[in-house]
Amino acid sequence: MNTTEPLSSAAFGLEGKAAIMERALGSAGISIMFQDSSLAIVYAENLPEHLKPSLILGKGDLQLFGARDGQRLADLKRKVLENGAPSRTEIDFLTTDGSRIFEIKIERTGRSGDYGLLSVMSEITESRHREKVLKSLLRELSHRSKNLLAIIQGIATQTARHTLSLDNFLIKFRGRLQSLSNSQDLITDSSWRGAYLFELAEKQFAPYWPDVAVPMPIYGINAHLTPNAAVHLGLALHELIVNSASHGAISAGTTKILLNCNESNLDGKKAIEVIWSEQISTPSAVQEFEDNSFSRTVLERVVPTSMNGRVKFELRPDRIDYSILIPETEYEILRRP
Repeated sequence: MNTTEPLSSAAFGLEGKAAIMERALGSAGISIMFQDSSLAIVYAENLPEHLKPSLILGKGDLQLFGARDGQRLADLKRKVLENGAPSRTEIDFLTTDGSRIFEIKIERTGRSGDYGLLSVMSEITESRHREKVLKSLLRELSHRSKNLLAIIQGIATQTARHTLSLDNFLIKFRGRLQSLSNSQDLITDSSWRGAYLFELAEKQFAPYWPDVAVPMPIYGINAHLTPNAAVHLGLALHELIVNSASHGAISAGTTKILLNCNESNLDGKKAIEVIWSEQISTPSAVQEFEDNSFSRTVLERVVPTSMNGRVKFELRPDRIDYSILIPETEYEILRRP
């Protein structure tokens, strides 16, 4: 046989044009249906399984699609017959496999006085599901972006209120913005599921930790925090770490700091307690935490309020102790020591 000859009548002789068309429609998941000018069905091919029992040649859309969708389709098809403009619509079927969505494209065929209708139906359940998920994600992204912008605005306003010079404002604002960015990186990397406490603390410690060879003092339960908890706890850790690097234990070249996380309870419900303990050598180490300072506002008001938690903040001549109780709505324990 000459293998160079084009697709010949031999191929069509084996299967026929109609058989080839049927296979093509089946592979593409497309259904076709022809109706005459009275909207009687004269031909249908590759209909979805749940419609096949209702197919009666010579009958119309009411018998095939039921009263709910049949009348709507019939009205739409009469308009297509009248004006010749193609149209499309969607139908949502409830089947044993769940809800399935089909798109139907309708156009007029034939000549004047002998018009008919061609309907091409294809399933779009998956694409509609993806669109729904995408819209949901975009709404969530918009919501989170607005929250983040509100936090940034608050940081800028409060930092400006508690600084006396532009240079000092820029230093503090950039540091706090970088802290927020570090927390946000972890949240984004987890597809907005949150961040582990240890990774969050390491991110906040890293720019200020004096010796990379010395392990960071992070102990206890590596709880997985919600995005909200990760952002706000990150801000609290930043204020404590920056103060330590500027005036406290880190600036003195010591590592007399302990960050610990334990299981606890809050108002009779499960909680975790994150505890910061720092030994200091001079009273000046607490100067960032004077009354009404931004740092103190963050630690005592902003952070616990954002998580419905509870804090205890104690400043002594020789130490700084800060603890926050975080309710179970803001974390999961996926890893235990």
